[in-house]
Amino acid sequence: MSDNKTLLENKTNGLFVKNGVSFLLPFIMITSCFALWGFANDVTGPMVKAFSKIFRMSVTEGAMVQVAFYLGYFVMAFPAALFIQRYSFKSGVLIGLGLYALGALMFIPAKAIGVYFPFLIAYFVMTCGLSFLETSCNPFIYKMGSEETATQRLNLAQAFNPLGCLAGLYVAMEFIQAKMSPMDTATRNTLTDAQFNLLKDHDLNVLIQPYVFIGAVIVILLVLIRVTKMPNSGDTHSGKPFKQSLAELLKEKNYCEGVIAQFFYIGAQVMCWTFIIQYGTRVFMNEGMPEKAAEILSQKYNIAAMVFFTISRFICTWFLKYVQPGRLLSILAIIGMAAVAGVIFFTNRNGIYCLVIVSGCMSLMFPTIYGIALRGLGDNVKMGGAGLIMSILGGSVFPPLQAMIIDSNINICGLPSTNLSFILAFGCFLVVAVYGHRAYVRHNIKLDYYEDGVNKS
Repeated sequence: MSDNKTLLENKTNGLFVKNGVSFLLPFIMITSCFALWGFANDVTGPMVKAFSKIFRMSVTEGAMVQVAFYLGYFVMAFPAALFIQRYSFKSGVLIGLGLYALGALMFIPAKAIGVYFPFLIAYFVMTCGLSFLETSCNPFIYKMGSEETATQRLNLAQAFNPLGCLAGLYVAMEFIQAKMSPMDTATRNTLTDAQFNLLKDHDLNVLIQPYVFIGAVIVILLVLIRVTKMPNSGDTHSGKPFKQSLAELLKEKNYCEGVIAQFFYIGAQVMCWTFIIQYGTRVFMNEGMPEKAAEILSQKYNIAAMVFFTISRFICTWFLKYVQPGRLLSILAIIGMAAVAGVIFFTNRNGIYCLVIVSGCMSLMFPTIYGIALRGLGDNVKMGGAGLIMSILGGSVFPPLQAMIIDSNINICGLPSTNLSFILAFGCFLVVAVYGHRAYVRHNIKLDYYEDGVNKS
């Protein structure tokens, strides 16, 4: 009887099927949002360097872009979870798209004001929307089929995120960096106030255009999703008070460790993708290349890293059919640590190549940590997902620390401060490796327990 029940469940549940209902079309529509927030993430990283030049600021001041950007994730994650718990995943997606569009269009008045702070507010509003999107979309994808295939499904959906990232990197290179004034930082610092304001106005006009365009695209997508009927899978209302859900989550060791691992992973990801520009610019300028040309070439390597990330995501998703997620996570984290060591100790183009390798190692990490951490949470999945989105705060914490190391201009054993700053990324991958190993051990213990129980029965 039990064998017949298992066969029936296998027929009615699958990668995009749950209880006999297909979620393929909703999966495709929600997966498009993964590409959209990928665009926002990766058009923003190069802006640290761009804003530093436009407003004649230090790397640390420019890194406030990442602080404002990732702070929105932290602030809005639990409010977003409470909202979708009361209403629906679709409502959360619509609110997220609305805030995303609003933040992007706020670049127009920010440019008119002509100072740095309004841009930070625009980034914060935009990522409040991204927090809504990720808090809604990730558990929604998680629920669009059986729990056994959830990690694979999340990796597949997340595999389309890098396509948006690549678009963001390309736009940053071709429509912002290439069209900004070629005047280097040293020359900008010699300009009079009148000359500086003219140059700043030109560069800000260039910088805001992609954000205005994506804001208009988001408005169109919002309307399309609003008029499309979406299923209610996973939109169950547990009625639990927030404090009760939080208390239950805090008792889940696997989940709590997952939140910590995600915090450190996001920190490593943002550092490696943000400061590849500074790293490459230093290397190529040492070869005699002008600053602007060095920046654009560095961005090309950043795009190459994202291409490798994208390809690796699909390959790793296939590997998950045969390798336990925790084990694969720990293996890739260890390889990532080795690659970061190369970033630190090489002072030529080999360091850039190592940064590209790091991106391939990172491809699996976010969705795999997410999927492992949500195991067995039951009706606490929404709140659990919010905690994992809050951990994106790591992208706000680590980049300013790395920027301060870069600005310090220290030199140890012939290694410049830009190289030394990547010791932070090395430590982050160490935390991820430990979590992957612990998750793998816990998984095997559960299997052993289950098999012992079956044998005894």
